[in-house]
Amino acid sequence: MPSSAGAGCLRAYGDNTQILAEQRLAKMENPMGYGLPLMMQRGIFSRALAVLITCLTLVIASPSDATQYTEQREPCAEFNEQRRPFFGDVHVHTRYSLDASTQGTRTSPAEAYQFARGDELGIQPWDINGQPMRSLQLRRSLDFAMVSDHAELIGEVRMCNTPEIEGYSSWQCKVYRHLPRVAYYLFNYMATMQQSHLGMCGEEGERCREAALVPWAEMQAAAEEHYDRSDGCEFSTFVGYEWTAMQSGSGGNLHRNVIFRNAEVPQTPISFIDSPGASLLWQALEQQCTDGEGNCDALVIPHNSNLSAGYMFSGELDAGGPMTVGYAQQRAKFEPLVEIMQHKGASECYYAPGITSDELCAFEQQPKDNIAGYSSPPMPDTGFVRQVLATGIELEAKLGSNPYQFGIIASTDTHLGAPGSVEEDRFLGHGGAGVPAREEIPPGLPDKLEYNPGGLAVLWAEENSRDSLFSAMRRREAYGTSGPRISSRFFASWQFPDDLCQSSDRIEQAYSTGVPMGGLLAGSPTPGAAPTFLLAASQDPGTANFPGMPLQRIQVVKGWLDEHGQTQEKVIDVAGNSDNGANVDLETCETRGKGFAQLCAVWRDDEFDATQRAFYYSRVVENPSCRWSQRQCVAAKVDCSAPETIGEGFSGCCAADHRPVIQERAWSSPIWYAPPGPSLAETPLNQAR
Repeated sequence: MPSSAGAGCLRAYGDNTQILAEQRLAKMENPMGYGLPLMMQRGIFSRALAVLITCLTLVIASPSDATQYTEQREPCAEFNEQRRPFFGDVHVHTRYSLDASTQGTRTSPAEAYQFARGDELGIQPWDINGQPMRSLQLRRSLDFAMVSDHAELIGEVRMCNTPEIEGYSSWQCKVYRHLPRVAYYLFNYMATMQQSHLGMCGEEGERCREAALVPWAEMQAAAEEHYDRSDGCEFSTFVGYEWTAMQSGSGGNLHRNVIFRNAEVPQTPISFIDSPGASLLWQALEQQCTDGEGNCDALVIPHNSNLSAGYMFSGELDAGGPMTVGYAQQRAKFEPLVEIMQHKGASECYYAPGITSDELCAFEQQPKDNIAGYSSPPMPDTGFVRQVLATGIELEAKLGSNPYQFGIIASTDTHLGAPGSVEEDRFLGHGGAGVPAREEIPPGLPDKLEYNPGGLAVLWAEENSRDSLFSAMRRREAYGTSGPRISSRFFASWQFPDDLCQSSDRIEQAYSTGVPMGGLLAGSPTPGAAPTFLLAASQDPGTANFPGMPLQRIQVVKGWLDEHGQTQEKVIDVAGNSDNGANVDLETCETRGKGFAQLCAVWRDDEFDATQRAFYYSRVVENPSCRWSQRQCVAAKVDCSAPETIGEGFSGCCAADHRPVIQERAWSSPIWYAPPGPSLAETPLNQAR
């Protein structure tokens, strides 16, 4: 059953279409054309269509009465119609990823899930008795997680670690075991640059494909073992993997994580070797999953567009050339989300003095624009999400479909098998592209200065089940944080009252008369109206011994396509106070000043132009705090004015590019507006072209 708002909306649609039908009937009865002029008829039709789209959006976005399960499980005892935030990590590597195993990671998929649920995890280096010399443990368990080992080379990794498998004694596996850093570059070169297995895999890579069946089965078994199918619904897991592609000329990262809705998955993960192109991956998922019998469903999440050299979201086909409508639609179908933050930096937006004005875009910005390490600095057009969202509405105006209509999440990309390990004060590195610790504990800072602990994915769902969480991802009711467990709401409507924040049922009202983050706001039923937005946030409560950081402000980020077809952007503070005086003592990392435990605002876009496409998202910003690197510099008593205090590995504390202070944050998924009426792709002029 549709919500009351949805039902009322459908009645309004009926009224508009009835007027149009009556006028067209009158025209049929009167060949001279008496009745409404043609342009007025088109106006009524456009309004009717806009109202219908709004209705459907309300019906789809409104909370449902119960989760429709695609798997066998008990219904969750706790079901919240207004949805609640679930915190997780869907970018996790274990011992089966080459770049983790060559750095000494021994964490199994099962151990990764145990860690996510609160268990202590031993990590490298290992002593002569095989015992870990370091360990990690979360202060708070996660709600969900997914092991996402690289699809490429999981067979090779198992082969080189299993004496019983043919190929174990090959020279390539000997290099893997005795020169792991050499193997890291050799194996990855073959997989990502040559789209090929290594020679020990046999013809067509069959031996390695067969060897890959065991780790793939183990990943599925671990996800099943730790998925709570009882009515307690304490923890959810997803089966998935990483598809690891690279643009060879630029070193641009094209990596994506593939997430399956339930336990129905393809026989083997679809790798870049098998499907060397994003569209080929989507096609393979259609053939092996979504278009088949049963309940297999999947979505794809691109990550690290900040290191893509502009190729991840180029605005073109995979191989170059103008984007087609079919490509745009297929991309929108499979890629409803993008990862905005992780260990290797933030991808929200670009900052450089004199070029861009949003200083908060400097947060965890990487010094290079690619994953291969080439000396090419980032630029505004090298893959930052805000610009990509703008490109999306530009393409929608031309194609009638937006290929970049992304919701937002974040994750860690840990290569230690430590999902959710995001605390700045306990950061030991994440392995992977960071500082290796296979043989010894690295002296000084445990990771490269430009890297960080990563972020968390947050999903607004009715309950903690796979189906409910996956549906949240599919409808983009999701957001990402840089680590803290900030609660963030974002809704849009044409009719939110100014005092909505004072209403105890404000969330219920927001769902019934508006659309949540990730939604589409159709044209206003009332000419001259402007959209209003409800923004609400609560600080991370933290724990008894480690309370969360107060909030400083909430911002709205708006992007739009102006009357000249050019993309524009604006950042507006709508709640809180950027000049609240909060700061941090860099000698002790003690924070000072007041902030806000909660913030709420209703903001109206008074500069709204109903003829212009637009998107909006919220950014919730905490008070300043010490970055992980500064915390370790303070603990080591580094004084940059006294060179004798700068121990081995701590020179980064005094580097010119060291950023000692950060402001943690949360980014909502956008809400989009498109004017009613045909797009350029539907006009005779464009068809003629």
